[in-house]
Amino acid sequence: MAFGYSPSNGSFWRNLLGLYCLFTLVHTVISTPPEDPVKCVSGNTNCIVTNSLGAFPDRSTCRAANVAYPTTEAELVSIVAAATKAGRKMRVTTRYSHSIPKLMCTDGNDGLFISTKFLNHTVQADAKAMTLTVESGVTLRQLIAEAAKVGLALPYAPYWWGVTVGGMMGTGAHGSSLWGKGSAVHDYVTEIRMVSPGSVNDGFAKIRVLSETTTPNEFNAAKVSLGVLGVISQVTFELQPMFKRSLKYVMRNDLDFNDEALTFGKKHEFADFVWLPSQGKVVYRMDDRVAVNTLGNGLYDFFPFRSQLSAVLATTRSSEETQETLRDAHGKCVTATTISSTLFSTSYGLTNNGITFTGYPVIGSQNRMMSSGSCLDGLEDKLTSACAWDSRVKGVFYHQTTFSIPLTQVKSFINDIKSLLKIDSKSLCGLELYYGILMRYVTSSPAYLGKETEAIDFDITYYRANDPLTPRLYEDFIEEIEQIALLKYNALPHWGKNRNLAFDGVIKKYKNAPAFLKVKESYDPNGLFSSEWTDQILGIKGNPTIVKDGCALEGLCICSDDAHCAPSKGYLCRPGKVYKEARVCTHVPK
Repeated sequence: MAFGYSPSNGSFWRNLLGLYCLFTLVHTVISTPPEDPVKCVSGNTNCIVTNSLGAFPDRSTCRAANVAYPTTEAELVSIVAAATKAGRKMRVTTRYSHSIPKLMCTDGNDGLFISTKFLNHTVQADAKAMTLTVESGVTLRQLIAEAAKVGLALPYAPYWWGVTVGGMMGTGAHGSSLWGKGSAVHDYVTEIRMVSPGSVNDGFAKIRVLSETTTPNEFNAAKVSLGVLGVISQVTFELQPMFKRSLKYVMRNDLDFNDEALTFGKKHEFADFVWLPSQGKVVYRMDDRVAVNTLGNGLYDFFPFRSQLSAVLATTRSSEETQETLRDAHGKCVTATTISSTLFSTSYGLTNNGITFTGYPVIGSQNRMMSSGSCLDGLEDKLTSACAWDSRVKGVFYHQTTFSIPLTQVKSFINDIKSLLKIDSKSLCGLELYYGILMRYVTSSPAYLGKETEAIDFDITYYRANDPLTPRLYEDFIEEIEQIALLKYNALPHWGKNRNLAFDGVIKKYKNAPAFLKVKESYDPNGLFSSEWTDQILGIKGNPTIVKDGCALEGLCICSDDAHCAPSKGYLCRPGKVYKEARVCTHVPK
């Protein structure tokens, strides 16, 4: 065998399993589409909402008395007016609910969910002005397709196209680039129409039309709003003429990665990295804009975003659970190497013509190369297959820690991670089971709650146990990386990802936070669109951390006592290994 193991060796079977799982990724199957994140007991009453993973960071249940599904702006105005008149709490939910924190939750049981599921229409496409106006429930996939119909393109966006326009605006979603205005979607918006609570004279609801030229202060607050200013109704994008991209992946060792990370983004417009720290490797994305008449019809259909057989997902999850139970670090490393090498050798889902991969560079139109998510495409197949994270099947279940480190401090941060690896080279193999550390470039934004400076966004995904009181293998290493970023380097957490502890005191990191809060007070003085969670992360009332037994295991707190870890299972609260100020749950053998 290529891996040098005999069939009697357990590692052989782990390799075989990894290859089998990846083989199913290559062969796309019909997929059961995700269900509506809002479920109600009767009609549209007595409802709960969850995220796409089926569990919030604190595993709580978010309830509301009703859900409303407006189909037009007029209906949205009527819904907001009625709730405002009644003094009801409101929060917005989206089609697929991909935010991990509790941004869609309202307080208590008597509030109202407003879903933008059916606010999914194109309002106006103007090829001459190069603008596109859409409703806030339009998905990124729809936005890309509608722009392409008139020969236009959105230059930068997230890689997953199942997010909505309103969701991207609410959380500051982005792609990867240091070029132009940067990679944040909201910085290519020219106008926002928003419905917020109004006075009696307004009929209890008010349509606000915001732009850089007419209302710059309010516009910069609304560009990343966390949903606390009202409901975004429509968004107008400033687009660019359609262009093509030329992309190739190159895998190198990470010996000089500390320095390369600082300059690579200036060389390639759409550059990013997948860092495989335990393997000492980095996958460089060399991705550049080329003329629209350049020969090539490439397509990027990212393998992990394709539909996957539920039986294989269950087997893969069970395998990782077994590795965790047995503390099988070697097994995790073998499987991680298999996954990363197979993904790289199959070009991550890139094809030169939409069918086969024949070699680099892959050249294709922006609308075919920028984002993907074909597991959303399928017809109902009774969950024979699904998106890998669909909570209705036994699939991947994970934490996602995502933060932006200022570009000037990235070298030091990478060195800190490498220092941890010197202590135990197997400690971060678990990250590589989830394709490694994705690193994307971002720039400063005029949005009040947008990025503050040029930075690299580190996206770290890792195993989450079904039992919140079950510790993870090498838990302390990942917790230390999280605390190094947030505390030592003052990193900005992604608003739509992360565990609770990442948001402790976060609002103090934004120089324009007072301006944002002033707009919030003006738009919604009674806090009808606010919730306990938004009050906590905005520093208005309370704290997002939850201190209780086992709280550090799920990132609800930073441990300060052994009870915050899992002392009965040998996990105690200890200082960090490299960053001594950290406090992490460390396995201490008896």
